[in-house]
This record gives sequence, C-alpha cells and structure tokens, in this order.
Amino acid sequence: MKYLVFLGTVRDSTPPKPARLGERVAKACVNYLEQSFDNAEVELIDPLDYPFEDVFKPHFSYHEKDVPEQLDALAKKIEAADAYVMVSPEYNHSMSPALANLLNHFGASLYSYKPSAIVTYSAGQWGGVRAAVNMRTFLSELGCLPVSAMIHVPKAQTVFEENGKFTQEVEDTERWIQYFGRTLNQLCWWAEAAQKQREALNPHKLVSDFKSDPSQRNAPDSDRK
Repeated sequence: MKYLVFLGTVRDSTPPKPARLGERVAKACVNYLEQSFDNAEVELIDPLDYPFEDVFKPHFSYHEKDVPEQLDALAKKIEAADAYVMVSPEYNHSMSPALANLLNHFGASLYSYKPSAIVTYSAGQWGGVRAAVNMRTFLSELGCLPVSAMIHVPKAQTVFEENGKFTQEVEDTERWIQYFGRTLNQLCWWAEAAQKQREALNPHKLVSDFKSDPSQRNAPDSDRK
C-alpha cells in the first residue's frame, strides 16, 4: 500500500517559531503509518522539493514531450498512490496556499477513487481546525474523498520534535497515538478497500474523465431540438 503525505507549507523562516512546524506533524504521520502497518510504503512530499514555474501551468497542460521531468515524476507518484494524507496550517480560515498550489498542478483523475486524511496544525491553541472545512470541499472535488475523522494539533511545537517524535513535554503519548490512529486507521481501511475494488473494476471505465472540453461535463441541453 502506497501513501503520500503532503506537507502544506513552503515557509523556511520565522516568525512563527519553529519555521517548519508542519514538517514535524507530517513526519509524525509518516512515523505512525510505517510503525502501524507492515505493508505501508510512505513518502513525504515537500513542496520545497518541487519549485514550479512562476506562471501556473498544470501537468495536464503540457504536451507529453514537454512535461518537466520533476513534475511528471510527482504525477506518477500521485497516480500510483493508494491514499493521501494532507497536512496544512490555517491561512485566513482556509487551507495553505502552498498545499493548494501543489495539488492543483495535477488533474483530478490522478487522485480520484482513493481516500485522503485531513491533518491540520498550529503554533497556537486552535490547531488549524478552520482550514479543515475548506479542505473537505477541495479534496472531494479532486475525487480523493476525506475520511470522516480528522487530526488537529494545537501548539504542535510542544508535541513533536523535528523528527516527528514526541517531545519530553508530552506525558500521555499513548493518547496521542490513539488520536492519530482514529484517523489514519480509517484511512488505511478505506485505502485497502478502494484498492481491491479498483482491481476488480476500473472506475475510469465507468465515468469518463474530462479530457478536452468543459462541455463534456454538461447536462443535456433540454432546449435543443
């Protein structure tokens, strides 16, 4: 089972401290999946590793021969994955622009018919929960429907070290593990179920993907005679 954990920040400077707080939370998700499931192949996708062009141009807008190698490599990883973990801070009551920009570079057909998990965090007390409301709509439109449980980590700098392990300040680590498990166990259950169903019946043969013209998604024109 292949899982991609998307880190939703490109911030590498302060404030707030620490600069890459989300990386700690993302690595905590990676640690949980690797330690809890023997068949889990997990990769952290960091947007800093994918410097896109200044002018937005998604993967599917390029001619096959002209797609940037790095962009094409990530497209193949997204298509091959069985599930996604989306880690985001909150920006103006919404998800991270860095995460939205990264995900928007690829068509929904690469993400669809697979589950996702929403993970938010903050340096303050709210844990980025308001970003999750927007993320549900966004991820559903991509076709990687989020599982019902979510993870919110307030004051994340006091919970996780840079390697994603618990800080010495955390006394009840077992409760945190159970909290992460409520969402990530759900994700893994749906990922395995979806994988088996995709093998039994290719969903892309049931519903045609949008390829060339927006009218392909239109309802029939009832006024046309």
